[in-house]
Amino acid sequence: MSYVDDVLAQMKEKDAHEPEFLQVLTEILDSLRPIIEANEEKYRKEALLERLVEPEKVAYFRVPWTDDQGQAHINRGWRVQFNSAIGPYKGGIRFHPTVNLSVLKFLAFEQMFKNSLTGLPIGGGKGGSDFNPRGKSDGELMRFCQSFVTGLYKHIGPNLDCPAGDLGCGGKEIGYMFGYYKRLVGEYDAGALSGKPVASGGSLGRNTATGYGAVYFTEELLNTLGKKIEGTTFCLSGFGNVSWGVAKKLDQLGGKVVAISGPDGYVYDPEGISGEKADYMVEMRNSLRDRVQDYADKYPSAQFHAGEKPWGRVNADIYMPCATQNDIRLEDAERMIAENHSSILVEVANMPTTLEAIELLKSKGWVIAPSKAVNAGGVAVSAMEMSQNAMKMPWTEEEVEDKLHPIMKNIFKNINAAAEKYGKPGDLIAGANLAAAERVLQAMEEQGIC
Repeated sequence: MSYVDDVLAQMKEKDAHEPEFLQVLTEILDSLRPIIEANEEKYRKEALLERLVEPEKVAYFRVPWTDDQGQAHINRGWRVQFNSAIGPYKGGIRFHPTVNLSVLKFLAFEQMFKNSLTGLPIGGGKGGSDFNPRGKSDGELMRFCQSFVTGLYKHIGPNLDCPAGDLGCGGKEIGYMFGYYKRLVGEYDAGALSGKPVASGGSLGRNTATGYGAVYFTEELLNTLGKKIEGTTFCLSGFGNVSWGVAKKLDQLGGKVVAISGPDGYVYDPEGISGEKADYMVEMRNSLRDRVQDYADKYPSAQFHAGEKPWGRVNADIYMPCATQNDIRLEDAERMIAENHSSILVEVANMPTTLEAIELLKSKGWVIAPSKAVNAGGVAVSAMEMSQNAMKMPWTEEEVEDKLHPIMKNIFKNINAAAEKYGKPGDLIAGANLAAAERVLQAMEEQGIC
């Protein structure tokens, strides 16, 4: 049995109850075979893969809090610090009922590779809670966040681990955590958390960074295919912060977003979702109704399709899932192929496509841009926030964007080159994993068995 297969078999036995983590392990380790097989004897002796797939540390803590009626509640909190070979742990905090250890290990493992692709000195981590922030008052959010950071604060710091926001955890929640963190540690340590409100040391341009970065990556991809964003149509999923950033930048560059989706279905707007319509996405997100139907109710040009996903149902040149993991499944991929509207999938959300769907799309010649490369703009600007905090010198939004754009261009360039180098031309998924792994594995070897 090959070293990769041996380690995968071990992990499937050890972590059989963690499907999301096993899914990402299988996808990434399979694509690393060219690197591993070229050094198999050496890597096996050093147990390099076993060290790569085990988190360096997992913190687990309970999170007690009281609602506005005085009722006490208990949630679970975690921080997964996966790998610090190239820098302090860096990755978001997710608040959502679906959060569990498997989800956070998958996100932290992916984050390690994503952060490597940025070229910045940041390792991989992720954290969160099964807390649902939907419908909570500001007082309830504050009390929960203060309790959460009480369990977290001993494990973070600018040279150890700098968490940021993620799904269900935005600037407001990070602000509450940062305020209480200061009280707990007794000093103004701004670099311990990123994604803070600007007045509290946050970076301008952070809210749009993931969406804008995804579009810059897409622009480079299209250039290699002899295409342009201008005049191209796009189908997005979600209507949150990331989708909004994607829609805004696509509109600026002449692209046309024709669909967005939510948990209740999707809307198709042949006139395009731009300007005031794109800004309405923010209002929908803040309303807490979680209904994309509100868009169709407001704009007569839009058609609402209840209980359906847009994949294969919307005629667009490029599909860009921006919501949650495993949104595109095998049946969705089959419909995408049958309808033949598009042949380009740009993953913006973390792991939005199942392995079965990816394999089918690849077998039919689809170009797939992987999320760990496409959405790296968010963590890149989070790392920029750390730099600004360390220097005590804020940058303008234009300065941040000027630094983000070349990072995303270089990510595409490097993963495209890695795919060529290892005999997988055009396979951007393999290229992203290989380019990221080269840097992480080299650092791990240089630092010895630890």
